[in-house]
Amino acid sequence: MLRHAELLKFLSVGAVTFVTTVGIFFGLKWTVLSANPVTANIIAVLVSTILSYVLNREWSFSNRDGRPHHHEAALFFSVAGGGLIINQVPLWISRYVLDLRMPHVSFLAENVADLVSGTLLGTLLATAFRWWAMSRFVFVQGKRVDPATSLELDGRP
Repeated sequence: MLRHAELLKFLSVGAVTFVTTVGIFFGLKWTVLSANPVTANIIAVLVSTILSYVLNREWSFSNRDGRPHHHEAALFFSVAGGGLIINQVPLWISRYVLDLRMPHVSFLAENVADLVSGTLLGTLLATAFRWWAMSRFVFVQGKRVDPATSLELDGRP
């Protein structure tokens, strides 16, 4: 049951960071970074990644404490970097391989393509990768010491 609870919490964090990513991405894309949508998406994903670390560490994987936090953070941001690259691939393909951008397509078609490729497809692919990597390599179950008794616990609550 713990594995499913963690997954539900992880997906909830993902929903919060998804909304954050979409808001920042389109906010930047429609204003100061209109000529650089990939840069706007990178910034949006970076901000959401920081939020994701805090929420996942303090809530989704709060029962796991298998690594020192500085080591865990380094692994988290390495995995997140991989997720960032995976997240950008569909948008890059949509924009620069399929050429789904103005003036080749309408404003509406460009934004729908950006939403589907950069926000939906990119996020789904990156989320699947992050779940696998986070639960396997970053937030590991380790032995914890009970401060009251100084006895090692087996990592189960």
